[in-house]
Amino acid sequence: MDVTIAWDLLVSGPADARQTVLLLPGGLMRARSYADVMAEPALARTRLVAATLPGHAGTAPPEDFTIGTLARHTARLADEWSCDVVVGFSMGATVALEMVATGAFTGPAVLLGISMSPADEPAFFRAVCRLGDVLGSLPSAALLKFMGPASKGFRVSPDRRAELLGDLRSNDPHVMRRILRAYLDYLRAQEQPAARLCAAGVPAWVVHAEKKGDGGLTADERRVLEACPHTTVVTTPGSSFFLPGEEPRRTAEVVVEALAAAGPRPR
Repeated sequence: MDVTIAWDLLVSGPADARQTVLLLPGGLMRARSYADVMAEPALARTRLVAATLPGHAGTAPPEDFTIGTLARHTARLADEWSCDVVVGFSMGATVALEMVATGAFTGPAVLLGISMSPADEPAFFRAVCRLGDVLGSLPSAALLKFMGPASKGFRVSPDRRAELLGDLRSNDPHVMRRILRAYLDYLRAQEQPAARLCAAGVPAWVVHAEKKGDGGLTADERRVLEACPHTTVVTTPGSSFFLPGEEPRRTAEVVVEALAAAGPRPR
């Protein structure tokens, strides 16, 4: 069944740009979480389309929350906007990975702070997801309350932090429970996610902070990615919980590399 998604979009850059990038935020975040990246001068001549994942940050939920379904919807959006590159952060990177792994999107991908397996996620997060099966939306509601103190670790201005926190707290705990469960189910189902990304055959950049904060990679995942001929592992100094806002310039630089690999599409 063909389902129409009412996308929450933030668009910047010239309408006649030769290249377009689709930006997928992290879980529970809105499109405007990419505002700092979109303001980088290196991307001023690029059409940038940031899209809130359906059901996240108070937007209308889709028919189901599986990563496969979200990837199909998002691939159609990428096609509608003639996107050359897809960029995802955290859960958005997971959706981007599924897009390229299934061939729904065949351009370069930039995966920021991606977790490829449950081991890459903090134990407390996995516990919240599991407790939702027993306690319903209560663990998700508790996680929302925890986001205030947790967001203090974001290296952004106080105004920016307040905006991001407001977006996170706009999530419905009942919907949030379904989002988190579908995400963790997806991670559990992938036996060799790094090899799957490599097998997709597209240029891909996997970006993580040097220290924990934005997810991580297991030693085996990192080994596979570093050995892959078309995958580049990028490590930013220090720790980071929110790469698009804390490292916008470095993120933009990687996106420029991906655009160069894509080349301009015939228009």
